Amino acid sequence: MTIQSALADWPYPRWIAHRGAGTLAPENTLAAFRLGASYGYRMFECDVKLSRDGVPFLLHDDTLTRTAHALHPHHAPDPQASAVAGDYPWHTLAQYDAGGWHSSTYAGEPLPTLAQIARFCISNSCFLNIEIKPTTGTERNTGEVVAHHAARLWQGVAVPPLLTSFDIAALEGAMATQPELPRGLLIHALEDQSWAQWLGHATRLQCQAIVCNHALWNTESVALAKAAGFRLLSYTVNDDAVAAQLQGWGTDGIITDRVDHFAPSA
Repeated sequence: MTIQSALADWPYPRWIAHRGAGTLAPENTLAAFRLGASYGYRMFECDVKLSRDGVPFLLHDDTLTRTAHALHPHHAPDPQASAVAGDYPWHTLAQYDAGGWHSSTYAGEPLPTLAQIARFCISNSCFLNIEIKPTTGTERNTGEVVAHHAARLWQGVAVPPLLTSFDIAALEGAMATQPELPRGLLIHALEDQSWAQWLGHATRLQCQAIVCNHALWNTESVALAKAAGFRLLSYTVNDDAVAAQLQGWGTDGIITDRVDHFAPSA
């Protein structure tokens, strides 16, 4: 099955677990993916960036400060050194505890590579939304490298991961490297651009989806995006009334933290 034919009927589930399991487990870890799967979720969203030596791994922030800490004092960066994760090679980042910040239950949970997440998803017949989350200054290169690895890791799998980003340069890199991988443009706020301009960006990037802050959707914006041929996804939806409204408008995907509340079969 070609990627185009696999995507013809939009094969992804409606419900998507944010960063693995929302806030119930340390975000962007294998433990979170396992917990999300235990609630019946079959699609996950995660954030992927590059180590200094080009290894794609999961982390939301530019820095390690909030969610990752050195397991051993001698592995900690010098206090005067950068806390930016992308400034370190993977062999250093692999020593970090990405779970202890959340709770003692997850202490020692490591930062996962994209390859590890791919193995989990493929082995468990799960789908993935990879948000390309470049370290500042590495936008296009991160898009290129993540797309290259995604194509390699999911080679032969009927439904590939959906690559999304807020960063246009990252999506340009992904499109140039692996044009057949599906893409989605993330939108947080309209700011100084109209819906027509944002849809123009998505069209130029040959995106299949618009993934935006759920508050941006209304009857008018839904109609515009649908008329332009895009699938419509929303983040981060944790309220019953909002979820019901989005489903009523006929949107295609809902990213949620509340994996213990929303039944993914709904």
